[in-house]
This record gives sequence, C-alpha cells and structure tokens, in this order.
Amino acid sequence: MTGVRTFISRRWSRLAHARGRNSAPAPVALLLLLFAAPCWAAGSGDYMMRAEVDLSDRKSLQRGARTFVNYCLSCHSAAFMRYNRLGQDLNISESVLEENFMFGTDKTGDTMKVALNRQEAEQYFGIAPPDLSVTARARGADWLYTYLMTFYRDVSRPTGVNNLAFPDTAMPHVLWELQGWQEPVYREEVREDGRIDRVIDYLEVVTEPPGKPGPYQDESYAETVGDLVNFMVYLGEPVKLKRKTIGAWTIVYLLVLLVIVYLLKREYWRDVK
Repeated sequence: MTGVRTFISRRWSRLAHARGRNSAPAPVALLLLLFAAPCWAAGSGDYMMRAEVDLSDRKSLQRGARTFVNYCLSCHSAAFMRYNRLGQDLNISESVLEENFMFGTDKTGDTMKVALNRQEAEQYFGIAPPDLSVTARARGADWLYTYLMTFYRDVSRPTGVNNLAFPDTAMPHVLWELQGWQEPVYREEVREDGRIDRVIDYLEVVTEPPGKPGPYQDESYAETVGDLVNFMVYLGEPVKLKRKTIGAWTIVYLLVLLVIVYLLKREYWRDVK
C-alpha cells in the first residue's frame, strides 16, 4: 500500500550516531551494562515492531508451519524438530503432514533437514543459511518480526535487497511475492557537529505482490509474518505448549499435599503438650 510506514528508524539512527562518540572506561562501562541490561531487554521493544505471540492459537501455528515449510525450509533446516512431533503438537494428521509438509523425506520420524549442500550454500550466499530451530529464542520474536517486515530494495547488495533490522543481510527477500517490493523514503537529520545525514524515515511499498487486487493492503502480509514468527517461537521450545499446564497442575498438587501434611502434623502433635 503506497505511503504505508512499516518502520520508523529515527531511534535507530540515534543509536548509529552514538557509536561514534567516546565510550566510557571499560570498568565503568561493564558496571553500567550490568545494571542496564534488564532495562535494555525491556526497552529494546521501542526499536522493534511488536510481535503478537500466542502459542495457544493452533490455527496460527498451523499457518505458520505451512509458510515455514514452503518458504524457509528450502534453505534453512530445523534439525531439532521431527515431523511426527510437529503433527502431534499442532493437531496435523499424518496424511496431511505427508502431503503438505514433508517434501524432502517420506518418514515422519525424520527431522526437518534440507537437501541444500553447505558448501554450495556458502558459494551462493557467502554464508551457509543457519538452522532455525532456536532462532526465536536467540533473537527474540520482536526481532524476527521486524526482520521479516523490513526488507527493502538496495541495488548495491548482491541479492538486490537490504534490511533495517539486519543491515547487509545475505538473505534474499523470499517473501516478496506476499509483501511486494519496498523502497526506503529518506529524510535529512542534522547531527550535533552540524553535519547532515541522510537516513531512512520509513519504507514504502512501491510494487504490489502479483495477483493481489488493488488497492493493496499489507495487513495480510503482517498476519502471515505474525503466524510464521508464532510458529518459530513454538519451534524454539515445543514443550512450552505443555509446560504451563504441567506447572499449574504441579502447583495444585503441592497445595493439596500441603493441606494433607498440615492435617497430619496436627494429628501427630495433638497429644504433645
């Protein structure tokens, strides 16, 4: 959609400017880092687009899994996940799993690996595509969502695209058919020393996805990315679907045990003066 602002980078540019300033002495910087780490973790969302993660939404997880196997699994593996575990957790029948999710194997017990040779991948992309099993845990859901939303055209890059969350990324924009092509809109920003920088203000969809009726609305792509990120969060910790339920029942068990133990204590010590 023309004029849609998918990402505002003013704070990013401030961070970039801050890199050029003199840094604090190492001991002081380390001390500040220790105290500031929780604040940075909490405040990093200010520089990221917010991902709505809901692991209880099985339909979202199923849609995210479909997007993952169709667009990501060609180059990226998920070697810590087995197809049969995926089917059990997301309520996907074995027949649907074999027909729509398993393209590189016919055994449901196999892990989600790719046929792409690592050496060839390094030759094509300059670096082998990483395994995505725990990427959501390592990077965070907000980072992943921002990354997938902020690809833009950059003719200076080998793949023809760049990214606001991961500058100079080697990954091509594999979801361009769903989002369309974005281009940056720049603005001028005056630095403290008087110099003028040309920085990205926002991204604008200039080429709509093929087959999309106009006027194009990017909400559908945002939903697709949201489902994909939701699935990748599940992928990083599949047991999380059951962990909260197990934890709740454990607490109930301990509370019941506490009552029984208290009653036993009263019974044993009733005659003791």
